[in-house]
Amino acid sequence: MPQLKALFARLGGTGKDVKNRKFGTFGGVFAPDVLTILGVIMYLRLGWVVGNAGFLGTVLIIVLAKTVTLFTGLSMSSMTTNIKIGAGGAYSIISKSLGLEAGGSIGIPLYIAQTLSAALYLIGFSAVWVYVFPDHNFLLVASTAWLLLLVASYISAHFAIKIQYFIMVIIGVSIVSFLFSPAQTSDSVVLVGKFENAGFWKVFAIFFPAVTGIMAGANMSGDLQNPRRSIPKGTLNAIWVTMIIYIVMAYVASRVATMAELRTDEMIMVKKAFWGPVVIAGIMGSTLSSALGSMLGAPRILQALAAQRTVPFHTFFKQKAANNEPRNAIIFTGIIIEIALVLGNLDFLASLITMFFLITYGMLNWVVFIEQSMKIISFRPSFRVPRIVPLLGGLGCLFMMFLIDPIFSVAALVIIIFIYVSLARRGLKSRYGDIRGGMFVALAERASRLAAKFPDHPLTWKPDLLVPVEDPRVWGGPLLFIRNVTYPAGSMFAFTVNTQEVEPIRESLSLLLEPLAKEGILVSSAVIEDDDFLRGAGHVLQTLEGGALRPNTLFLTLGDDPQKDSMLNELISQATRHGIGSIILRQHPRMAFGMQKDVNLWLRDKSPNWHLAMLISLQLQANWAGRINLVTVAENADDVPRLNRFLERLTDTARLPAETEFHVLTGSLKTALKKAPRADVNMFGLAPQKINFKSLRDMTEAIQSSCVFVRDSGKENALV
Repeated sequence: MPQLKALFARLGGTGKDVKNRKFGTFGGVFAPDVLTILGVIMYLRLGWVVGNAGFLGTVLIIVLAKTVTLFTGLSMSSMTTNIKIGAGGAYSIISKSLGLEAGGSIGIPLYIAQTLSAALYLIGFSAVWVYVFPDHNFLLVASTAWLLLLVASYISAHFAIKIQYFIMVIIGVSIVSFLFSPAQTSDSVVLVGKFENAGFWKVFAIFFPAVTGIMAGANMSGDLQNPRRSIPKGTLNAIWVTMIIYIVMAYVASRVATMAELRTDEMIMVKKAFWGPVVIAGIMGSTLSSALGSMLGAPRILQALAAQRTVPFHTFFKQKAANNEPRNAIIFTGIIIEIALVLGNLDFLASLITMFFLITYGMLNWVVFIEQSMKIISFRPSFRVPRIVPLLGGLGCLFMMFLIDPIFSVAALVIIIFIYVSLARRGLKSRYGDIRGGMFVALAERASRLAAKFPDHPLTWKPDLLVPVEDPRVWGGPLLFIRNVTYPAGSMFAFTVNTQEVEPIRESLSLLLEPLAKEGILVSSAVIEDDDFLRGAGHVLQTLEGGALRPNTLFLTLGDDPQKDSMLNELISQATRHGIGSIILRQHPRMAFGMQKDVNLWLRDKSPNWHLAMLISLQLQANWAGRINLVTVAENADDVPRLNRFLERLTDTARLPAETEFHVLTGSLKTALKKAPRADVNMFGLAPQKINFKSLRDMTEAIQSSCVFVRDSGKENALV
């Protein structure tokens, strides 16, 4: 055992010196990318693609696939030169931009795709091995190769990278051996095939994993000396170099073999090569190196996910060994790969991996497009790309997903949404910020600019309350009522005026409004530093008048102290001057809001001041699931039929609920108050002149319920 530990120390290293050893552009990005791209699909499926699509059809498939990865590579390069990405590559980029929930919802499918990629490459390796040694058991070969690679990745990434350099030489020699094929060339090349084995998009789906290795270097981002420089340079060079290799190899394949041979013989490159054994070695080497690259990248994604607590058993998976290797994640990933080897097949895994990578690539492009569109100063990458690049990349990934398999695409998107919602409910906390808040602010600003081009109309009215709070430490009785007035689409802007203890008052005000915010109501607040409450309230009204999302209704409470009546009158006068309606709540000290069911709406047939009262009544009726009683007073019995017709027409025109009841009471208002039907709140209109608050208190006591007194601003209309 000590000897084994010593061997591990020599191969992988341990301690602080290893933690400081980082990869450069060639070893950390370009080589892993190229070796993952030039893998099993190139050797075992490129000929099949040519046999179905023809040379030009294959070029179109290659260019389409490479366009997606090129746009994604450009977007990824732009992001990596703007932020300091951590471990996990694409996961780190997405989570730092759109939050841990979005990063996790994409990072988990990306981890699965990387893990299944390793199984895909091992299946390709085993197919070639069994071709050379037909007597060997396929699963035993695959499991043996899996175990060796697991040990190599477990020792250290540096040891694995050293192996990949050797494999890269073998792959290069094997490609040259095929390109200089001694086979007799055909005089004519089939430009467009008949797609006899599969349609265009199915062929594309099977080929696409051949270009997905661009994440191999990004996944090693935590182990790079300079990710900002290495990822763009290494990734883009790998894309161009491998695209040229694919096109040249497709042309040679179309010249040295018939379409039938290309479709039916997956070992055609071995048979047509200048020296077949070196191509076999290249296939084995490329599949092993690609598998090793995935086995290095996938555990690092899992470890990055675990470090942010976005996966179960995160404490176990986030741990690293002394040489900085995520060995717990490596072992778990190895187990998943072995299960996939037992259950999977080459074409199925290729199609599945295609969908997962398209989702990841699409999200990367959308992240860059969103940040570019926001035009925020913090997005200033040293590697800039036109906005059309991430837009086309994101749309291209989305369209290709649905063209390949619409059902699986919908299922994949549903799974991602489910993961996102699950992570959002856990309330994950990031050590760094993200752009989500700024993104929605930018959208709101653009919406505000568009809304400013259109005049306000009563059709879009909703309760947006302006609420003065004298002392938030003792204020709070009307909160439930305010909730029932504003829920679900309304808003509330609360303010208080104070010159002392500003910060404690601000905290108390935020704490007071927290229950409303949790209900989903848009809540904002401010503390105005002034020694005069009325003057501070005037500043608020003047300031909000020019805002895009200004309140439309002043909400006040009427207490028992008559000394404050003059201040209430002044506040209502200021609101009227600024085109804001007013609501005064007089809460009954004993009855409060009763069972929160019925609302009495008192109307006068010739009064214009009832629109806001009706709108507020409808809000309460909807949230209380109760009933509205339309109540009016007839001075004599002769007016009763006319007033009944008035209430009936009004109910029909205003589209009031079917269960609305009419009550025409005879006599004076004082008499009618005692005969009114029982209700949990009574709604009255306010006269335009100065308000007598004593009479409002008397009415509340006479009717034995809480009362709401309302004055229209003239901008409400309950009949639209």
